[in-house]
Amino acid sequence: MKPDTLIIVVGAGIAGPTLGMALQQAGFQPTLYESSAETAEGIGAFLTLSTNGIQALRVIRADLPVLKRGFATPELTLRSHTGKFLGKTSTGTPLPDGTSSHTLKRADLYEALYQEALRRGVRFVHGKHLVDATETPEGVTAHFSDGSTATGDLLIGSDGVHSVLRSVIDLHAPRPTYSGLLTTGGYVQNVKVDVPVGSYEMIYGQKGFFGYAPAPNGEVWWFANVPWPREPARGEVECLGSEHWKQHLLQLHAKDQGPILDVLHHTDHLMTMKAIHMLPHLPHWQKGRMLVIGDAAHAPSPSSGQGAALAIEDAVVLAQCLRDAETAEQAFALFEKTRRQRIERIIRWAARINNSKAAGPLGSWFRDLLMPTAMKWLEKSDSQRFIFDHQIHWDTRMNPTV
Repeated sequence: MKPDTLIIVVGAGIAGPTLGMALQQAGFQPTLYESSAETAEGIGAFLTLSTNGIQALRVIRADLPVLKRGFATPELTLRSHTGKFLGKTSTGTPLPDGTSSHTLKRADLYEALYQEALRRGVRFVHGKHLVDATETPEGVTAHFSDGSTATGDLLIGSDGVHSVLRSVIDLHAPRPTYSGLLTTGGYVQNVKVDVPVGSYEMIYGQKGFFGYAPAPNGEVWWFANVPWPREPARGEVECLGSEHWKQHLLQLHAKDQGPILDVLHHTDHLMTMKAIHMLPHLPHWQKGRMLVIGDAAHAPSPSSGQGAALAIEDAVVLAQCLRDAETAEQAFALFEKTRRQRIERIIRWAARINNSKAAGPLGSWFRDLLMPTAMKWLEKSDSQRFIFDHQIHWDTRMNPTV
């Protein structure tokens, strides 16, 4: 497509700034519209950016600002509530220079991508919450809650799992699916754990799932997944507060081996409890001049460790498709054909992991019995290579006729 194509992007979380930089590298000058007054929200939580996501950032020379904000976490260990060793696995295939997957705060990832895009001259407009979009043969107009509009040739939605643009593209689009789990976490000092810096430990508790990783500064970063059969109403679990959920977690993990209780007792404040939602299959990613990417199009369970990486991959591949196609229709069709199979395979894989976190007593017994064998098989299988060995090559031309 022509470099003077006017591209509007809504949402400046992870996919948005990455797409802004990738489009700029492809010769376009996009404008990003973000609903928050400053940078996108991301207070509290942390994530692991796997090596396939780092490689995608490296394609647009944006990996170093991100890596500086986190620390390497190349492997994780799984244990049962009794302390039984269930297996060990890598969090991503190391890149040729030895770079491994990195753990960092979500807010720091947002900030690193945002600041790097800003430094490169990508244009951001804040305080713009999308409420609707209308399309004409000549272009597409985004309508914002403050009454303002923006018109361009294309409108890309990177506005998250609760995307507005997704509903504009398809009025009957499926809602995000509740996973059956809530999640929270925290940061704690002065707690000793028998795990080296650079390694995660995950514990399948009797009544919940708990993970932690020691950071280089001496903190222990931890998260918990809490089975919660009924999907909570909006604000229902958030309003109960840190102390309520701390006591609830202490009860859930009262009989579990490991440092869980010590970590919880020393945590002053928990992150806001939230329900985990997934978007496993969206029939329509595109319509005319509009397209959704990242969590707006597909939201895997956090168990996949791939949410951020897939959003970054999306952004880079979409920029390639727009660069090499003659029309928006060609570019969007090529993007979806290139991405959908990979993404939905990963989402199905992550859903199976999620189910094991909420297993009942009998299911837990079978899981703990079979997992050591399963983990050894997984390490040698194609599943992880399919996820982590994925490479994006910027100079490879995307063929719109395929």
